[in-house]
Amino acid sequence: MELSHKDWLARAHALQFPTKAFINGKHVDALSGKTFETINPATGEILARLPACEAADVDLAVKSARNAFNDGRWSRKSPTERKAVLLRLSALIMEHQAEFALLESLDMGKLVRDAATIDVPGAAAIFQWYAEAIDKVYDEIAPTGSGDLAMIRREAIGVVAAVVPWNFPLDMATWKCAPALAMGNSVILKPAEQSPLSALRLAELAREAGLPDGVLNVVTGYGETAGKAIGLHPDIDCVAFTGSTEVGKYFLEYSGQSNMKQVWLECGGKSPNLVFADCDDLDKAAEMAATGIFFNQGEVCSANSRLLVEKSIAAEFLERVAQQAKGFVPGDPLDPASTMGAIVDENQATRIMAYIDKGRASCELVHGGNRKTVNGKGFFVEPTIFANVAPDNQIATDEIFGPVLAVTTFDTEDEAVAIANDTIYGLAASVWTSNLSRAHRVSDKLRVGTVSVNAVDAVSPMTPFGGFKQSGIGRDLSLHAFDKFSALKTTWIKY
Repeated sequence: MELSHKDWLARAHALQFPTKAFINGKHVDALSGKTFETINPATGEILARLPACEAADVDLAVKSARNAFNDGRWSRKSPTERKAVLLRLSALIMEHQAEFALLESLDMGKLVRDAATIDVPGAAAIFQWYAEAIDKVYDEIAPTGSGDLAMIRREAIGVVAAVVPWNFPLDMATWKCAPALAMGNSVILKPAEQSPLSALRLAELAREAGLPDGVLNVVTGYGETAGKAIGLHPDIDCVAFTGSTEVGKYFLEYSGQSNMKQVWLECGGKSPNLVFADCDDLDKAAEMAATGIFFNQGEVCSANSRLLVEKSIAAEFLERVAQQAKGFVPGDPLDPASTMGAIVDENQATRIMAYIDKGRASCELVHGGNRKTVNGKGFFVEPTIFANVAPDNQIATDEIFGPVLAVTTFDTEDEAVAIANDTIYGLAASVWTSNLSRAHRVSDKLRVGTVSVNAVDAVSPMTPFGGFKQSGIGRDLSLHAFDKFSALKTTWIKY
């Protein structure tokens, strides 16, 4: 959608923010009365005060979800009936495209242009895809002998908790909620405290679309209180989490300390982007190398934050990437002309700058490296590029979650693969080459969930998203997401 800066400002001024949690179809305060502030990172201004839900509030949400699941108001609806509701929700998301785009932009600092053209249509597409898929998922008959019939059915697992991050608030909520709801589960959605607004609006629209009360609940609050209470709750059947590897490990601990609930994790990444000398379009590769790390301010779990370049083209290619980086300039996220938004909060901006300081002390600063303000306000960091980065340097090993690119050179294909795989993570990678055999060979050797060849961070509802090693457990997107939110039941009949 095409709106001017003035139009977006006017709509933002008129926007009404949610101020309550959403439990059993009702807007509620935290039982304790506690609240927290959600802040516009581009200005530092308070947007709204939200309920700081704790264990007692989570318990109410779980009871609501469990009652809804047990009485079948959603879980026992036919796939066709669930499909109709989710298709209506998809349409409502697009009807409220500008509103959602503003909520995303104001709450976490991303460009409203990107939110309107990428995030919101993406969320609507995910609900549409799973709505259309659910009545095409077939059960099985096992090949038993005569006189036996063994039926294998896929059933909803029960009460699902979706704990989602702040970098793509609406999309990450959708990645969890769409397949979980399509399967017939009840859901408790816990958005990040930095960006809770779009999740609350999503729940309101889901109710408008026909989702029964209690089927989708949203609890707002802090990870150490509401998030921990979710992890430890004995009547939640499954937690689907996207966030840091550190917090993902907490949820594994909480599961073991409580009811052994299933835990599905989509965690950190330090994705390598391998550029070989036989790449036949270095301009495109440079453009995508910059986009792969600077899009969404680098706050992307699968961001291509490590650039590995064959030594014979390194100087030339680095110059092209640095030139591309000049196109990413921090600006007002509500201005469609801006090319880079704000960092989500002061803590994250400070953390990013600490890594940049480490890079200054040990590597060659090629571009950027400074903290910025826009109109004297906000949390902004320039796109930053470091060259001559040793593979074991902290800026090459740690997930910075900001616009910081670490560039390392290699001589051989085997060396490139070894450097790429030398990480605790295994989420994504990119490979740039015109050699078909090399593309297949290198892709086979990379220990990651997704390899994008002559592309960066290829994502689709049709393909699974997730990683190896400490990047997580399980997959989002595609039909494989149903595996997380369902259980197989065998019914064996002798006749």
